[in-house]
Amino acid sequence: MASDHLGERLVRLRRMAELTQEGLADASGVSVDVVRKLEQQRKHSARLPTLHALARGLNVELTTLLGDPPAVPSTGDAEPPELVAVRRAIMPPLFAPPVPADGADNLSLPMLRAEIAEAWSLYHAADFGRVMAVLPGIIADARLAAAVGRGSSRREGQHALGKALQLGGHLSIRLGKTDLGLSSLERAIAAADASEDPLLSGMICNSVAWAYQRQNRLGDAQSLAVHAADTVERDHVANAEGLRVWGGLVMSAATSTARSGDYDGAADMMLTAEKATARLARMPAAADGRMVSVFSRSSVRIERVRLAVQHARPEEALSLARTTRLSADTPVSWRTWLLLDVARAYTDLGDAAGAVATLEKLQRVAPGWLMHHTLAVSIVADLWAGPARPPGLRKLAMVLGVAG
Repeated sequence: MASDHLGERLVRLRRMAELTQEGLADASGVSVDVVRKLEQQRKHSARLPTLHALARGLNVELTTLLGDPPAVPSTGDAEPPELVAVRRAIMPPLFAPPVPADGADNLSLPMLRAEIAEAWSLYHAADFGRVMAVLPGIIADARLAAAVGRGSSRREGQHALGKALQLGGHLSIRLGKTDLGLSSLERAIAAADASEDPLLSGMICNSVAWAYQRQNRLGDAQSLAVHAADTVERDHVANAEGLRVWGGLVMSAATSTARSGDYDGAADMMLTAEKATARLARMPAAADGRMVSVFSRSSVRIERVRLAVQHARPEEALSLARTTRLSADTPVSWRTWLLLDVARAYTDLGDAAGAVATLEKLQRVAPGWLMHHTLAVSIVADLWAGPARPPGLRKLAMVLGVAG
């Protein structure tokens, strides 16, 4: 559970792997001093490259080491009906009767696309309950649209199905169901191929790379993102849609590179992506940005802040954050990541008051996201264990289960 200390999970997983502290240090390349401090709870969090290395040494997914987000703990209880409905929509029962084609008479593809775009907006706002409520119906309609009609109409239906299943993948991963997420994304790739839209395939590859990162498959994630970016770059970066997909893939590759320990290589990729945003600013905007990869100067800066924080460069992170101007189309989810990383940087610099003020702002802007980030738990745990407890910290600690 997320309320468990990282050190408690580390001890439990190390013993299950039948490793000593020295053995884990050798297997992961992390110093035995760091392992001891984490297990003894003298150190309350670690950088993502360190966590990836420990997860590799333990032969577990990164998410296993991090624990569940506080809003979706693994209690062993049966899944709620809403999640079962999403699972059933993504993976229909074998030998189910085909959907009657006459149901397509009242199906409007423009309306379906609008519903999918709105569902993505709900996802970026962390309104996962509402996404779970509407997604099964959207996937069912999209599957019907993909099965009927001919020519361009059928391809449009496959495109809608690909975007709906991509959303199903993202939602599942956020709820801690990574394998279900990958199943949904594999189905989304098949729909994208049938739609004959190379940009959709690129967008879904980006989502798969993110899932691989969470499974600690950093090499797989990097290779996939680079391959997909090269494919898009060859023929599809002359317009905003194509450039945004390419840019999103480059940022994904940079993230995997950084988590593998190569900060300089990742920084070069991010600078390449940031230079490309100048071209993007001169192009006509995408028809509906909610249906295309998130890529802008704002998103590149947000990712650069994150990489700086993860590599113990808090001053650089705060300097980048101060010069970041968020564009109007920056999703709430990305604004959330920026605030979390700024809070982490303040914590690393010993500025507890600055960290708490940033987390309080996050709670006002996106309370749902605060409850779905293990990073928020680790930041508050570090602050709670520190010498100063600014006003507002106790409330945050209680909300996230850090303090009783």
